[in-house]
Amino acid sequence: MALTLQLPVAAGGLQPYTLQGTPPVHPPAGVKFNRIAYSAAHVVADPLAVSDPWVNCAIDWDSTIAYRRHLWSLGLGVAEAMDTAQRGMGLDWPTSLELIRRSLEAAKDMPGALVASGCGTDHLVLENVKTVDEVIAGYEEQMAAIEKLGGKLIVMASRALARVAQSPADYERVYDRILSQAKQPVVLHWLGDMFDPALAGYWGSNHVEQAMDTALGIINAHADKVDGIKISLLAKDKEIAMRRRLPAGVRMYTGDDFNYAELIAGDGFGSELFHGQSDALLGIFDAIAPAASAALGELAQGNVEKFHAILGPTVPLSRHIFAAPTRFYKTGVVFMAWLNGHQSHFTMVGGQQSTRSLQHFAELFRLADAANLLEHPELAVQRMKTLLALHGIE
Repeated sequence: MALTLQLPVAAGGLQPYTLQGTPPVHPPAGVKFNRIAYSAAHVVADPLAVSDPWVNCAIDWDSTIAYRRHLWSLGLGVAEAMDTAQRGMGLDWPTSLELIRRSLEAAKDMPGALVASGCGTDHLVLENVKTVDEVIAGYEEQMAAIEKLGGKLIVMASRALARVAQSPADYERVYDRILSQAKQPVVLHWLGDMFDPALAGYWGSNHVEQAMDTALGIINAHADKVDGIKISLLAKDKEIAMRRRLPAGVRMYTGDDFNYAELIAGDGFGSELFHGQSDALLGIFDAIAPAASAALGELAQGNVEKFHAILGPTVPLSRHIFAAPTRFYKTGVVFMAWLNGHQSHFTMVGGQQSTRSLQHFAELFRLADAANLLEHPELAVQRMKTLLALHGIE
């Protein structure tokens, strides 16, 4: 029996929509990749907690860790306590550290499970930070806490550093200090201001080419301490230009949620493996995990056409989820988890479920169906109807 519901349309009013209802392609058990693929994972809020959601951070730990186990079971790594987990938008540092601890502990039961954890300066009171030395101390505090747990670091872009740095030399000083102390190679993190306006001018310049020169200089000076760099600029040409200039053995982790399929597939440039392709550290992989895993498995087998056939249809959905204001993409990611039955409610830390419109969710629903990403179509329709009813559409 066809599944049909009334959805709002951009022109106004409602129109019937009938699901195609094709479930996602799932990878075979034990799927292997020839890329490293991290999913930046979301957190599940606890809707029953006695708290003020705009002030307090209440997490449903069991559901949050269960979702990480789901990602690991698909062969994906977990990039923990990143912006997808609402780091800096509801998730504070003490809760982030507890999340990292629990994730690392859970990974011990999953052979081969990858975890890399966000290390930043978000515990500092931004308005009170006056010097680069305070930024360094902030990084060192989080770095020590994560490394004490045995965690691999993702050195996150720092709002505090963007605020106080006067020149590229200040960035060089901070990263020289942090990288020289790292116990194992880290992933650097360059998040564009479309994701976080407070990071405008990162690496000491508003010109991407000059900023890239500074970042590459830092990487070249510490190539043995840098596993790779994740850049999220939503500009594939800039990512390709940078990965071609990386030192041998340093990976480009695409954070481009608009162009990830072609960036991961690669262009075959150069003789050094990593210069012609990107690995992945993506928020969208949280929302499209089965398809991402299946596609990466096909790519590892040399089935490039199948890779694109599976992953290509997910790109329009991702571009919609990450549409401006891009920083609100977490809402779409959690909405997908709710539609697919990975959590029992559509409630977010900080009340962030309110950041997108009903029109946005309706189009997201259509695109998810078109990309074969609704794991349980009847449940997805039921939950979409619940959301519609909350907006007065019976």
